[in-house]
Amino acid sequence: MIGRALATTGILALGLATTACGTSGAAAQEVRTGGPAHAAVAPAAQGTAQTSGQTQTSGQTSASGGTMRQRPLAGKIVVVDPGHNGANYRHPDVINRQVNVITQKKACDTTGTETASGYTEPAFNWDVSQRLAKILEAKGAKVTLTREGNNGVGPCITKRAAIGNAAKADAVLSVHADGSAPSNKGFHVILPKKINGPVDPVVGKSKRLGIDVRDAVRKGTGLPYSTYIGADALSFRSDIGGLNLSTVPKVLFEAGNMKNPGDAAKFQSAAFRQKLAESLANGIQNYLK
Repeated sequence: MIGRALATTGILALGLATTACGTSGAAAQEVRTGGPAHAAVAPAAQGTAQTSGQTQTSGQTSASGGTMRQRPLAGKIVVVDPGHNGANYRHPDVINRQVNVITQKKACDTTGTETASGYTEPAFNWDVSQRLAKILEAKGAKVTLTREGNNGVGPCITKRAAIGNAAKADAVLSVHADGSAPSNKGFHVILPKKINGPVDPVVGKSKRLGIDVRDAVRKGTGLPYSTYIGADALSFRSDIGGLNLSTVPKVLFEAGNMKNPGDAAKFQSAAFRQKLAESLANGIQNYLK
């Protein structure tokens, strides 16, 4: 479900994540699921405790007679990729499996990080992604999520990329939060680099998507640019599997540092998560217009 009971219009038999942030797969058993309740978001369908490879696709909202101005993303396909999964920590044998991301081999997935109070990154990613998908759907987009709940495992980073590719998405956004030293703060967007691989033809489009997302988040939330990664909140990398294997425009958004008290306080606010989702939707819309 995307923030409410949605009619599922299709299930892709594919499933891919990035391992850019948070705890490594080797430390999988050290991170718990849970955290604050997702206020203002209806309970979502839960994933299975195995790598299911399933995705959830939302149809367009049923409001009839909507104008193009009201539904500016009509006809557009957007894939939203909530990083990690809530039960990853229980299955190190699954998430630590090595997969080929062109430039190197990496773990299938990782557990993500958490705040000092125990609010986990997978829970945050899932909550923001549901809100974002609901907003995009209301704007007329066809939206696919790369996982169907927060009690499952994976899918692997390779499969997450495959979902966006198979959907022929106009834009793909991976939603994450980082884990760093408590003094570090601020958000950044990870962009792909040319690697003589599948992503090369869409590196330019991905950069434009990333800049539009960055600008919209700064304007809509007031979050500062990262003080510890990238320049002007942009970080170009060649080691992110979900980006390297993408054949459609894709970026990875790091909302901030869950270990920083200020960032963490914002992430644990339902009102802030809604504001963040609205800002991300504006960034995607600006890119697609």
